[in-house]
Amino acid sequence: MLVELLGTGGYYANERRHTACIFLPELGLMLDGGSGLFRVSSRLQLPTLDIFLSHAHLDHIVGLPYLLIPSLEHELQQIRVHATAATLEAVKTHLFSQPVFPVPVPFECIELTSPGVCELTPEARIRWQALSHHPGGSMAYRIDFTESGQPKSIAYVTDTSLDRSYLEFIQGADLLIHECYFPDGREEFAAQTGHSCASQVAQVAKVAQVGKLVVVHVDPRSELSDPLGLPAMKEIFPEIRLGCDLDQLMV
Repeated sequence: MLVELLGTGGYYANERRHTACIFLPELGLMLDGGSGLFRVSSRLQLPTLDIFLSHAHLDHIVGLPYLLIPSLEHELQQIRVHATAATLEAVKTHLFSQPVFPVPVPFECIELTSPGVCELTPEARIRWQALSHHPGGSMAYRIDFTESGQPKSIAYVTDTSLDRSYLEFIQGADLLIHECYFPDGREEFAAQTGHSCASQVAQVAKVAQVGKLVVVHVDPRSELSDPLGLPAMKEIFPEIRLGCDLDQLMV
C-alpha cells in the first residue's frame, strides 16, 4: 500500500512543509485536508475521494476548498468528508460560509461517532477513536487491510499530548504516523497546547510495538533539517524517520 505525505507540517505552511495531508491513492483515502491537499489532483487513481478529518483546526481543513477544481473538471465524481458533527458544522459554517466561499460545498458530509469503523473495500477498513488531549479534541485513525494474503495496518495520530488511552488502538501497526510538534524540553508547553514531544512519541511507538514510526506535524517555526533530535529518539525506538512533504511510504 502506498502512502503519500502531501503535508507534514503543523499550524501553518512554510518553505519546507505544507500542513496536514496524508493520501492513500489506491484506496482514494485522505487523512486530513490541510494546505498540502492542492497536490492531490495529479495523484488520483480513483474517481472518488474519502477524506477523514481529525478535527476542525484550520491547518487540518484549509485545503478543502481546493477540491472545487478537480470536482468541476470531473477528475473526481464523488467526494465524501467524514468527521464528527462538530467538525462538519465548523467546516460548513465557517470555511464554506457564503462570504468566504460563495459556491456550493463540493462534497458530501458524513458524520462520525466514536469509536467506529467503515469498510473501504472488501479487504480494507478504517477505524477511529477520539483523542481528548487537544483543545477541542481530535481523532485517531487506523486502516487495516490485506495485501497478498497478509494483514497490514497503518495508524495516524495527530494533535494530542501524551495520552496512553490510544495505545491499544495503535498496537502492532506496521506503520504509525504520529504528530511530533516539539523537541524534548518543551513538555510543559506541549501539554498546554495539546501536542507531543520527541521522546514521548518514540516511547509510544516502542510500547505499542509498531513496525515503523514516521513523525509529522512538526513546528513550522524551526528551519532545521532535524527539528526534533532524531538520534535521541532512535535510542528509544530505532525504526523512526522524520516525514517530509512528498515522501512516499510503502506498507
